[in-house]
Amino acid sequence: MKPVKTRPEYLIVNVRILILIYSLLCVLTVLFARNFFIDTLQNGEVPDRLTLIVFFTIPAVLMIVLGISVFQLITDFLHRRPGSKFNARLLVYFAVIVIFTIAPITLMTSTALNQIVRFWHSVDSNTAIRAANSFVAENYSLHLERFENILRNNDFSNIAEQGRLPQNIASVQVFRLTDGNWTGRSFTGDENFSLQSPPSVENGFATRVLPRDQGAIRYVQRASRNTLRVISYNLGSEFDYGKAALDNQAERFETVNQLRSNMRTLLIYYYAVFFLPTLLMTAIIAISFTRRISRPIVELTEATQIVAEGDFSIQILSRRNDELGILVHSFNSMVQDLEKSRDALVRSEKISIWQNMAQQLAHEIKNPLTPIKLSAERVLRRWQNAPEKIGEIIESSMMAIIQETEGLSTLLNEFRTLSKPMEPSNSFTDLRVSLEEVVNSYSSSYSKVKFNIDHVQNNIQLKIDKHRLSQILANLIINAIDAMNGTGLIELRTDLVKKREVYYCRISVKDSGKGIRAQERHLVFTPYFTTKESGTGLGLPIIERIVTDHGGAIWFDSAEGIGSTFYIDLPVEKEMEVL
Repeated sequence: MKPVKTRPEYLIVNVRILILIYSLLCVLTVLFARNFFIDTLQNGEVPDRLTLIVFFTIPAVLMIVLGISVFQLITDFLHRRPGSKFNARLLVYFAVIVIFTIAPITLMTSTALNQIVRFWHSVDSNTAIRAANSFVAENYSLHLERFENILRNNDFSNIAEQGRLPQNIASVQVFRLTDGNWTGRSFTGDENFSLQSPPSVENGFATRVLPRDQGAIRYVQRASRNTLRVISYNLGSEFDYGKAALDNQAERFETVNQLRSNMRTLLIYYYAVFFLPTLLMTAIIAISFTRRISRPIVELTEATQIVAEGDFSIQILSRRNDELGILVHSFNSMVQDLEKSRDALVRSEKISIWQNMAQQLAHEIKNPLTPIKLSAERVLRRWQNAPEKIGEIIESSMMAIIQETEGLSTLLNEFRTLSKPMEPSNSFTDLRVSLEEVVNSYSSSYSKVKFNIDHVQNNIQLKIDKHRLSQILANLIINAIDAMNGTGLIELRTDLVKKREVYYCRISVKDSGKGIRAQERHLVFTPYFTTKESGTGLGLPIIERIVTDHGGAIWFDSAEGIGSTFYIDLPVEKEMEVL
């Protein structure tokens, strides 16, 4: 049994691989979406062109794959190929399910995002930031004013003798100029406010520099030319931290303001880059599932058509264990039973054919005996009545006897070839070489016949001796020439096929002749049936016998007015199985 040949599955790879790709795509979507929005929110701008090109590569490739798959499905549907309507119906079901699933989610998400964007636009962040900065400035002014009052009302020259510092004064530190460098001489207060060098050498408030002046305001008093005093006012540990947090939030609100005008565009990008690929991948997987589900049905349809054409060697390969697998197994069993029944019928028909052939042979032998007998009687009478005139008839009579005897000998030789057991050959013959020899011998004699052997493969070794192979090819070619009345095209080609784990070479001989009439096709391989005036009707039966005895098969297709094609399957060398 040969496995059914179905059309390729196009771009549809293994469903498990598609699911794996889909899972990876989901993971990448989550990871890249996070980075995508983090970068966007930090910059407040739409991603650059290069980033968008990278992001849109995946959906672009998936759209191409889906487009090709949909085009092939449409082509199948328009050409009414087996399974196309079933695939279309399944895809419609999948599409309805997907639409019903994503439509509510999409509507809810769009509504939520619109409300968030609308609320976002209603927030006046600039006013809040300005008010917060104004509060910070006023707070700093109050501290500065309080510090000035402390400086006016207190003498810090003998602070070590006083034993304590005024309220809110964190430290008093004295520096002396020695060898051109200011060095600390004394320090009173919180060590966290200690300085390595004075913040300034001029009287007055020193400019605040962070982190040196974290939580403090510095005032420099120049006691003498070589001495100065730094008084530190404690602003509190939260002042600078709060100011930094406020500045940071101000920057974020500025980014938010920049995003407002780009938000809808960013959402479109998000859906196109992250949501669309998953939707496309879902569609591709749906197409794959439909083909996977419909494949056994398509194979059954094609196999049924092949069986209807008379080829009972078909078998469907199925690894499914479900109801469809059981159906395929039942079909294979049915075809095997039909083939056994047909073989039994063929054997019965062959017995009947051999009976008819014996009767026909007796008739064919009887026909030449009559002119042989009459010629002999004529010679005998002349010899008895006028022996001196026997020379007048002896040559014509002897020629008639010889001619009829040769015809009878040819008939008996063909019958012997057809009837005797034929031992299959153990040798191998190069098909191309033998075919070229036969074609060359006939092409020189029939100049109006064109031979096309471009599709005959090289190095095909058939398990048959060269004489038998040449006999088969020569008979088919001469029949084709006769069918074309000596003018036309004969095409020969070879294909490698597999039946029941055995590899065969399929030889086809196609002519452009008149074809075989429908009422005569069942008699083509019947012995002594011929449409030729000089034919014996044993050529094709002998070829059939040679082919079947060598483990092969022969059949034909024909259409009146178009031509005929004869097919022969012969076993090939085992080493060719790799082909």
